[in-house]
Amino acid sequence: MKLLVFLLLLQLCGSADCRCFCQVTGNLDDCACDVETIDHFNNDQLFPKLQNLLESDYFRFYKVNLNKPCPFWTSSSHCGLRHCAVKPCSPNEVPEGIRSPSHNKYSADANKQLEECEKEQHLGAVDVSLSDETREALLDWSKYDDEAERFCVVDDEASPDSQYVDLLLNPERFTGYKGPEAWQIWNSIYEENCFKPYTVKRPLLPDSFRSSSGGEARKFYSWLDGQCVEKRAFYRLVSGLHASINIHLSARYLLDDNWFQREWGHNVTEFRQRFDSELTAGEGPKRLRNLYFLYLIELRALAKVLPFFQQPSFHLYTGRPEEDKKHKEQLLQILQLARSFPLHFDERSLFAGDEKEAAKLKEDIRLAFLNISKIMDCVDCFKCRLWGKLQTQGLGTVLKILFSERQIEALPMSSNQRPSFQLSRQEIVSLFNAFGRISTSVRELKNFRSMLAEER
Repeated sequence: MKLLVFLLLLQLCGSADCRCFCQVTGNLDDCACDVETIDHFNNDQLFPKLQNLLESDYFRFYKVNLNKPCPFWTSSSHCGLRHCAVKPCSPNEVPEGIRSPSHNKYSADANKQLEECEKEQHLGAVDVSLSDETREALLDWSKYDDEAERFCVVDDEASPDSQYVDLLLNPERFTGYKGPEAWQIWNSIYEENCFKPYTVKRPLLPDSFRSSSGGEARKFYSWLDGQCVEKRAFYRLVSGLHASINIHLSARYLLDDNWFQREWGHNVTEFRQRFDSELTAGEGPKRLRNLYFLYLIELRALAKVLPFFQQPSFHLYTGRPEEDKKHKEQLLQILQLARSFPLHFDERSLFAGDEKEAAKLKEDIRLAFLNISKIMDCVDCFKCRLWGKLQTQGLGTVLKILFSERQIEALPMSSNQRPSFQLSRQEIVSLFNAFGRISTSVRELKNFRSMLAEER
């Protein structure tokens, strides 16, 4: 029946804009929301505010290790294309408040209060001394507990290979990185980490640039529809992230590169190759719908994490008090706006079955996404690696938030207590920049709709 409706739509609407967007409308699967509501909310209300915040110093500087070796296969780790390069910051370009590790989550005063409070709690104890072995074991336990909550790999900020990068000076855009190396990344993600058996092929073959047959597509979606809602949602999140990255590359494509100028802009042909139903065996519009699904998931996480950022002890600390206060107010306004969205995704539909089975499924999904974040260290293009690591870490932080509802609800009201739920600055920066990329993608779809309509 679905195939018949799709064929009828193609007959009724043969233009490129329709082939890309005629199915990207109405209600989204497994959600109570529709595409039009998201478009209006994002483009008219949230997008401008979020972009303004992301230009502030706290969010524009991201510390990342781009020199980690690929853990899965031999990689050259060198793109060879000049647009793949990433320019790290010199120490004096990064505000002192960001460079200082003591301001990772709290202000200096808050950290001092916490240290004094913890010392007071030890007063009256019989013996508070610890042997070196015990102290090392406690640190290992603490690190293990922290890692057990994470859905992605977080680079060691203390590593000499980790450097600050100005995201505004290293924007995500088309670098020329494509072909077998890029296919290997996405092939590994989809084939080995999306719970798909090897006998079920994706609609677009990962080892060629030709669309697969309609029979393989029907078999794939028959398999996907038969999965539990959690595994189906996981696939749609990965597909939505893939779609978002492809939109960025199409919107900031290298149009002209000569001795006199270098121009990036919208490449409608590239967009069509990635999303036109006729050129993707009907797969392109599904990818765009998955982008909207990803948007809903990330928006829901922003709404849920509001109490963490409302804590008096939390500061967007850069060492410039007036600016820091102003940007925290902007951040809270954005989170309040996210909470006001009328048709949020209901995460209670996930992991709602048997408690033991749900716990195992959650751990399987955590490990699968953790693996995907490791694959980002196999991307040969450094600029692509930078944005791949940031966006997977951002989505991993989203999942961490959604699965930490009890800890967030139990956050202490007093600044004298260290909260059980914490986010590092690295997680915070990736969370908002990753959502900024998704928000930008939704906004860019409006531009591509108009451009394709003009081609009629």
